[in-house]
Amino acid sequence: MSRSLILAGRLDALGDSWLGTLEDWGDKGLKVALIAIVVITVVRKVSLKAGIGALIGLVLALGIYNSRNSLANIFEDEVNNPANTQPAVTVVVDEKTPAPGGVM
Repeated sequence: MSRSLILAGRLDALGDSWLGTLEDWGDKGLKVALIAIVVITVVRKVSLKAGIGALIGLVLALGIYNSRNSLANIFEDEVNNPANTQPAVTVVVDEKTPAPGGVM
């Protein structure tokens, strides 16, 4: 015997709103954590070079994170429709035999 439960109105969306809130906190929390890592790196090393490196890492991480949906769609399309993509480039390398002196 299976039982199902149907919630009315606002209670039905309660779980979804909690998940949405946690997702928003996760997005903002990641950005805050990355900025904190940059600041801590600069303060610990007291180096302009370390600060620039940490800032470049921050930009790369946020860029990849912000484009995660489009990257996921690209990889999903590649896996689901491999025949529609560009064929791989094949390079044929002929082996040369070394000269009698051992030098090619």
